[in-house]
Parts: sequence; structure tokens; C-alpha cells
Amino acid sequence: MTDPAVTEIDAPAPPAPQEAALSGRAGDYLDLDSLFSAEELALRADVRSFVDDRIRPHIARWYEDAHFPVDIVKEMGSRGLLGMHLKGYGCAGRSAVEYGLAALELEAGDSGLRTFVSVQGSLAMSAIHKFGTEEQKQRWLPGMAAGELVGCFGLTEPGAGSDPASMATRAVRSGDGWVLNGSKRWIGLASIADVAVVWAGTDEGIRGFLVPTSSRGFTATPITGKLSMRASIQCDITFEDVRLGEDALLPGASGLRGPFSCLNEARYGILWGAMGAARDSYEVALRYSLERRQFDTPIASFQLTQAKLVEMVLEIQKGVLVAERTGRLKDAGRLRPEQISFGKLNNVRSAIAVCRSARTVLGGNGVTLDHSPMRHAENLESVRTYEGTDEVHTLVMGRAITGIPAFS
Repeated sequence: MTDPAVTEIDAPAPPAPQEAALSGRAGDYLDLDSLFSAEELALRADVRSFVDDRIRPHIARWYEDAHFPVDIVKEMGSRGLLGMHLKGYGCAGRSAVEYGLAALELEAGDSGLRTFVSVQGSLAMSAIHKFGTEEQKQRWLPGMAAGELVGCFGLTEPGAGSDPASMATRAVRSGDGWVLNGSKRWIGLASIADVAVVWAGTDEGIRGFLVPTSSRGFTATPITGKLSMRASIQCDITFEDVRLGEDALLPGASGLRGPFSCLNEARYGILWGAMGAARDSYEVALRYSLERRQFDTPIASFQLTQAKLVEMVLEIQKGVLVAERTGRLKDAGRLRPEQISFGKLNNVRSAIAVCRSARTVLGGNGVTLDHSPMRHAENLESVRTYEGTDEVHTLVMGRAITGIPAFS
């Protein structure tokens, strides 16, 4: 039997609870930082500093006012955050893991700001980079990488969300060009965009088009009354006899494989980003529980509070492991769509649970914008829905597991 006195003398003294909370060491029991290179950690530190300086001090007001800070776009561009995983044309050419770490840190600030980077880089820029002509790439990508131009990605429609094959937007040939008619819904950035990547049905199947937003007949209307993603922009778009030249067509994309490949890029960033929202919520709850006293003791001393904090740590650690492994597979060129669905489904679902639990630690104070967990939880309800709902990703995985598609 071990002598308790000897154990107390020989064992290293644990850090003070407040110091552990502030250092962040209380959350990394698996030493996940050792999985990343010095270069990857340096990028993470740079983005974290940017979030601390430019997003955290203002995000509560932006969220309350339903305001997207347009002036931050060029700052993101100057830091190489826009299209950062793409090569050439002014893009940073970073690895998938580096992009993931940046997404995590951005979403620790707010999902809406990470969503901007995702729509700009993973959707609009990726579509041009993957499927555009050299002329199209030169025209749009350098300005978008610098944050001087903004792009949006028009796939979802009022009647076609999880079933994009049923889209009603149509483009028909007219002379030496095209005429575009239809509508899109929940299109991020559309009201501030310079170019819209629009997917439409044609007599040749579903095709992608680059539509300058200054085109006659293009209208983008911001969606109001949102209870989520309030520091972000989503719009309804209508196209009324929008005339496009032949040079608007993205020649490398035909069918739904084109937009789906871009959605997979965005889904990949989401599975990292969600862990940023979860981590921030956990850290807020931990600090609060150490400072808040009830019954003359910190609430961190209560068993039920400690149980909540432990569950948060477990889910965050597992989620980051899933993200890191997914990123390594992507960098190795071995990532399959169902593996992205695995990460998006697991990490967003876990992140919502973490944020909701963190809110309960804060009690009534947690429903105000003085603290981040409820804001994160509300944002993640949108993240859970866009780029594939839980149900869609479950069925993607189910098809991979059984070999039987449960949807057409």
C-alpha cells in the first residue's frame, strides 16, 4: 500500500486551476500539438493572433447588429487566408492541414467569419481554379486571393437543397452566348460579391457559369431575421434574362461532380472549424467555472460541473484527431468523400453538444452575448445544415458501408 504522505511529496504539484485554464494545457491531454509541424503551429499562432486582435473584441456587436465586417476581407487576403489551399494566381499554396488549422482558429472567433473564408476560397475560388480557363483564372483569382474581389457560389435553390439535381435555374444558348433565368437561396456573400459561380441546368446537363454581379437582371437580396450566422451574409438571388457570353461557361465542369467537388472542399474546412467553436466554448466555461462562486466555493469544484468539462474535453480531443487524420489523408491524395462526411457529421454534431453544455455551466449569464457558447451553438445549427445535412452525410456513409444507396 502506498504511503499517502510519500505520494504527496513525490508527485509534482499540479498547476493552479486558473493557470491551467489560461494556458490552455487543461484541454490537450493527448498532446495533440505534437502532431503538427513547427510551420503548421506557426500558421495557427498567426491566425489565432488575428482572431484575438480583429474578431474577438467586436464579434458580439457584429452578431447583435447582424453586421458582416467588409473591411476585414482585405486583411484576410493580406494574410493569405483566401484560397489558401490553392496554388498559383496569388494564392498561398498551403497544405490541407494548414488550411484546417486556420479554419479552426477562425471559427473559434465566429462561424460566420470562417464561413466567409470557406465560401470565397473553398467554393468560389476552387470552382474557378478547378474548372476555369486560364483567362478566367487570371481575371478573377488574383483579386479574390487579395481580398479585392469577392465571389459567391450559387447552387442551393428555394426548392432544391439536399437534391440539387432538381434545380430549376436554367441557362439556354442564345446566339454566341447564354441567357440565364432562375433563383438561388442561402447564397453566402452574394450581395457584396463581384462574381457569382452559378450552377444551372442546360440542354447539355448541369453546367457552371461565372456571372458578374453587375450583370443586368442579377439581383441579390440579403436574408433577414436569422437566428444564426448573424455576422455573416446569406442571400436570395434571382436571374431575369441575364445575358452571358460564351466565356462565362466553366468548361471543365459538367454535371453535379463539379459543384460536389467544391462542396467537399468546404465540408473539409467545416470539420476543422467546428472544433474551434467547441474549443472556445469549453475554454469560456472552464474559466467561468473557476471564477464563479456558489455556496462559497467555485462551481468548478462541483462534480456535475467537472463531469461536463470532462465530456467537453473528450469530444474536442477526438474531433481534432478526426480532423488531423482527415487532413493528412487529403494531403496524401487519399481522401474519399465518405471520409469527409464522417468528419463533418461527427465534428459538427459533437461541437453543438459541447457548446450547449458550456452554456449550461454559465447559467443564466450564458444566454447573453457577454459569453460565446450560445452564439457558437446557434451558428452551428446553420453549419450543421449547410454543405450537407446530418441526414445526407449519414446516408453517404451508409452507402459506403453497405454498398446500397438509400437515396437517388
